[in-house]
This record gives sequence, structure tokens and C-alpha cells, in this order.
Amino acid sequence: MVGIDTSAAVRSAPIATPRRAWLGLAVLILPVLLVSMDMSVLYLAMPTLTEHLNPSAEQQLWILDIYGFMIAGLLITMGNLGDRIGRRNILLAGAAVFGLASLLAAFATGAGMLIAARALMGVGGATLLPSSLALISSLFADPRARGTAIGVWTAFFAGGSAVGPVIGGLLLHKFWWGSIFLINTPVLLVLLALGPLVLPEHRSSGRGPLDPLSVVMSIGGILPLVYAIKRAAAEGIDVVSVVLGLVGIAVLVVFVRRQRVLAEPLLDLSLFRGGLFRVAIGSSTVGMMSLAGMSYLTSTYLQTVAGRDVLGAALLGIPAAIAVFVCSMGGARVARWLGTRGSFAVALSSAAVGNLMLLGIGVDGGIGWYLAGSTIAGLGYGIVFTLVSEVAVSSVPAERAGSAVGISETSFELGNALGLSLLGSLAALVFRSGGNFADTLGETIVEHPGDGAVVHAAQTSFVHGMHTAVAVGAALLIAMAAAAVATSSRRRSRAVDPATAQAGPG
Repeated sequence: MVGIDTSAAVRSAPIATPRRAWLGLAVLILPVLLVSMDMSVLYLAMPTLTEHLNPSAEQQLWILDIYGFMIAGLLITMGNLGDRIGRRNILLAGAAVFGLASLLAAFATGAGMLIAARALMGVGGATLLPSSLALISSLFADPRARGTAIGVWTAFFAGGSAVGPVIGGLLLHKFWWGSIFLINTPVLLVLLALGPLVLPEHRSSGRGPLDPLSVVMSIGGILPLVYAIKRAAAEGIDVVSVVLGLVGIAVLVVFVRRQRVLAEPLLDLSLFRGGLFRVAIGSSTVGMMSLAGMSYLTSTYLQTVAGRDVLGAALLGIPAAIAVFVCSMGGARVARWLGTRGSFAVALSSAAVGNLMLLGIGVDGGIGWYLAGSTIAGLGYGIVFTLVSEVAVSSVPAERAGSAVGISETSFELGNALGLSLLGSLAALVFRSGGNFADTLGETIVEHPGDGAVVHAAQTSFVHGMHTAVAVGAALLIAMAAAAVATSSRRRSRAVDPATAQAGPG
């Protein structure tokens, strides 16, 4: 009998994935969907919130920003903490905090109370994202099944951010504004009930304790820096914005230096030595920055310029939400065709083209340009976000997955917050420079209800500001696509370096 070598077949045979793993994935995507939705659910709700809570222009920005800022400041800490005390433990604790904070936000009686509730939601959300994605490594042993699971997780993360305004609009059409937060509670109750039954506990042995000073520095550097930039863009450069900006930069510099000497750093800087990891983090930051700015400004445009009600504006966002969700599911397949770096470049370019198409939007028309541009941008964003998650999970051993995922999710959240603060403030700066208007377009319309000329001038100035912001977002996306191509070119150059080739084996 002729012998048959079955070793290759054995190596390539997929590892059976139990049904419980897929049920666990279904439970994990619940908090992911909620956290990502709450990044964008307020875009369409801000006019309604302004009417009921009467927040100032600065309070409006904090209502939008504080959630993302708290998540961005705590994600790395919570990812490391989950690796040490157990990812399931911190996931369930975070779900409880997130649910209670959602109740406070739903029944907030003033802008200050809503800001505080949103901050507490950010604390809870910071525990949910890294632990849920890191648990996928424990649930799925087969690489192909794990890749599929990461694609599903990312689809709900990216799709939740895109569908947030749609769901918010549908709820606001039927219920009061607090309903956009109240829906979180029953979903989280399902997670708290089923999580202990279907999710495995995972903690790393041999890890030292967290460095408290690094935790304080990570938050104390991000918040004052971003606030300084927002203040300078909204009110002009003054002593307060300069001092806060310098303080934030100084704290972050000391934070990075401290991470270099710690045996157990909060931020593992060695990950950034890999070109692909740098491309992934840069792409997620720039991608979320442009997406957040585009989503917020176009949502305001649809209601205050195009004259659509909340439900009409929400329905117009469905094509883009579908594009993000579908392409997130297919990101791994695109990477197999084009390579990871090539896929980053193509996807970022697609998102840039979509943003530039929004320049066709005007005061008296342009809904078609909005639909086409937001959908094409959604195709690119969906692919980018899936690739970032896969790079983060595969960049480190399973026992350090939480910390690596914390870095990638921090870039998402920081990009979202920077998009609202920087691009939103840039649009506001251009808007106010167009005439003697109030701080926002909505306030201007309220103050001049019968003056059609002033309202039209204000709407025109807002559209100019929106054009400026989306153009800057597109430029950043194109720059990041070029960086991905350059990284790939340098890698190919090193592969054919004559000096290396002549060195011989070893």
C-alpha cells in the first residue's frame, strides 16, 4: 500500500467551533452595539435637547464630547485591568455602570446632570469594548472562525455608530428625548443575565499591578489638550487655551517617557515598532475623526437647512449605515485580495471620495449628493474598521489582547472625540465668521424667526463651514492612505535590498 502523508491535511483542518462560542459572540455584540450607538445617537437629538434643556453652546459640545473623552482616556487602563482581574468580570461590572448611567441620562433635568451622566456612561463603556473584543480570542480557537467573529464584532461596532442617528431619529419621532438612553437598560440586563452562562473567564497570570500614576497621566494629558483645542477653535486663542494645551502636551510627554522604563507599562510602546500597527492606529483615528465630523454636521444640515424632520433625517442615513455594516463583514475578504496595507489605502481613499462628494450639498439642494457621498464613504469606513480590529487582536499573544485592543479602541474613541471637537469647532468658526450670528445655526434661527434674509445667510454660512470641515477630513484620509502605501513600499524595498540578498542564508 502506498503511504499517504496526512500531516498537511491535519494541519489545515479547521478546529471545530462549539455552538456556545457563537452564542457568546451574540452576547458580546450587545454592549458593542450600545457603546458605538451612543457615540452618534445624539447627532439628531441635539436640536431637541437644546429645546428642552437649554444648554449653552459650550455645554452642547460637552454633552457630545465628554462620553468619547472618558472612553478614550480609560480604554487602555480598562484593557490592562481586564487582562489582570478577568475580562468577563470587568465586562459585567462595566455593563452595570453603563446601565445605571443611562437611566440618569434619560431622566436628566438639566444640561449639567446630562453631562455628568454621559461621563459616567463613558466610564462604563471603557470597560465594555476592550474586554468584549479580547474575549473573542478565548471563545474561538480556529483562526478562520476567529476572523469571522472579529468581522461580526467590528460590523456591529462600526454599524452601531452609523445607525445611531437613525435609531435616535426613530425614537425621537415617537417618544421623548430620554428614550435614546433608556433603551440601553433592557439590552444590558440581557447581557448581565446571559454573560455568566456563555462567556468564559480569562485573566493573565504573572502580570504585575497597574501603575496608578500612569492611569492618572493618561487621562490628565488627553482631556486638557483636547479641551484647549476646542476652546481655541470656538472662542479664539486665549491664555486659558494656551496654558491648558501646554499642560496636556507636557503630561503626555512625561507619560510616554514613564512607559519606556516601566516593567509593566500601561501603554506598550513596542507595538508601534510594527509598521502595520502604526497604519492601523492612524487609520482608525483619522477614519473616526472624519466620520464623526461628517455625521454630526450633515445631521444638523438635514434638519436646520434642508428642513427635514427627525424621522426624515434618520431615514436618509440608512444607506450609509448599511454600507458600513456590510463592508465591515467583508473587510477580511478584501484584505485577502489586496493585502492588508493595500486594503487600508483603497478603503481610506473611498472614504475620502465620499467626503469630497458632500461638497455638492447646498442651501437649496443636494440631498442626492449627501446620499451618494455618505454611502461611498461608508464603504471605505467599514473596511478600515474591520482591518484595525484584526491587526490589534493578532498583534500580541492572547494573554495581552486586552491591552492591545485597548490601544486600538482608544484611537477610535479619540478620533470620534477629536472629530466632534476639531472639525465641529472648525465648522463653527467658519459659520460665525460669515456674519453677526448666534453661536449656533439653531440659535440664530430661533432669534430671527421672521427674518428670511438673516436665516438664509446663516444657513449659507453653515454650509460653508460644513464644506470646510469635510474637505479637511478628506485631506486627512488621503494623507493616511498615502502613508499606508509608503509603508508598503518601504517594506518591499527592504525585501529586495541588495545588501540583504548578498548576505546569504543566516
